[in-house]
Amino acid sequence: MKIGALGAAMAMVSACSMSIIPQGTARGQAPPPPAQQESEWVKGETPAATPQLPYKNGAPPRFQPVDPAQLVKIGDDPGRATGAGVALGPDIASLNLADGKAASALQSFRTSCSSLVRREDNSGLTTGSDWQLSCDAAQSWPDQDAARFFASYFETVQVGDGKAFATGYFEPQINVSRVRTGRYQVPIYRRPDNLLDVDLGLFSEELKDKRIRGKVDGTKLVPFEDRAQIDDGALAGQGLELAWAEDYIELFFLQIQGSGRLALPDGSIMRIGYAGQNGQDYTGIGKLMRERGLLADGKTNMQGIVEWLRAHPQEGMKIMRENRSYVFFRELTGPGPLGAMGHPVVARTSVAADRMFVPLGAPVFLDMAHDIADGLWVAQDTGGAIKGANRFDTFWGAGEQAAQIAGGMSSSGQALLFLPKGTVARLVAARRNPGQ
Repeated sequence: MKIGALGAAMAMVSACSMSIIPQGTARGQAPPPPAQQESEWVKGETPAATPQLPYKNGAPPRFQPVDPAQLVKIGDDPGRATGAGVALGPDIASLNLADGKAASALQSFRTSCSSLVRREDNSGLTTGSDWQLSCDAAQSWPDQDAARFFASYFETVQVGDGKAFATGYFEPQINVSRVRTGRYQVPIYRRPDNLLDVDLGLFSEELKDKRIRGKVDGTKLVPFEDRAQIDDGALAGQGLELAWAEDYIELFFLQIQGSGRLALPDGSIMRIGYAGQNGQDYTGIGKLMRERGLLADGKTNMQGIVEWLRAHPQEGMKIMRENRSYVFFRELTGPGPLGAMGHPVVARTSVAADRMFVPLGAPVFLDMAHDIADGLWVAQDTGGAIKGANRFDTFWGAGEQAAQIAGGMSSSGQALLFLPKGTVARLVAARRNPGQ
């Protein structure tokens, strides 16, 4: 696979070694505020050729954000939507939903409903039963009339100041073999049976929605092996090899992405998805290399990073090992890749969000500086670097075009959630009558 296509895909994945991480999060640390992260792509480093994405060129926004003074705070925890504050937004009809985007969003919303009506909403905005009416209607609603569906069953809700920041990701492809042979010498591992996810909320209410990963050693829970130990053979001989990659660097970045396509020698494609992570700290090597002055001017993009790694194989391996995080995979035999809800994510429709601010499965409307990201999406995925209110990562599918768009997607704007009608009124009543 061409390096340029792989470059846009990489996620700023992390999960802390024996440290507390959000429940359900595959990948870890929160990014710096948007103003500081323009040079770091959530799914990787800047690609070699960043496309000229369409901008609004001074066109007015589709809607005006709600004055923060009108926000209603239902809780005291700033780490979730109820603490950030919510407000009723504009009528959905005024957003002029594009028919094609609305139809695709309805299809993905319909797919999500089986989970949406029974999942706990970590944001505190809704309960599963709140979605039942719209989910029942979605099953038989015609796709060609999707805009009217959303206007009939939903209201727009602004969380916090509504100021959104969006990046993009896609599904990469690398060359592999199912057996170790010839040039295929880099193992791609399944999740080990002794890797444990510990839900700390079971032990303390203060630790609700937090977990750690590790393994048992006697009577103690200890950190799992890090990248260097695994590379040196800590898991060899256990029958965990799912396939063997041709190139360590490409696999390294596919691990950061969390899913991808594996091209086999016979021309067939094997799809793999995220199955777990070793619980060790993630370190973004692009930032590390820039801080050390290893990348020349004009070489701080993904192509420059890979060129340096290939030109300095010993030093490059040491740098990659400084990213102690290691991701395990499983083979996907159905549609994919799968998002955090367990449903397939859909190109140009699915978006990753922070589940503490967005109910997974909820529609999201974006009005961004990059016109290509405008419109209706459905929150079906999460990511370790996707943290905070109105922080989103848009999914663009597979292939060169998807890689180019994802790599060039770094845009600010405004966001609205589509929640069942009456949600804001119910939340306001709950604040006024906390005992009910």
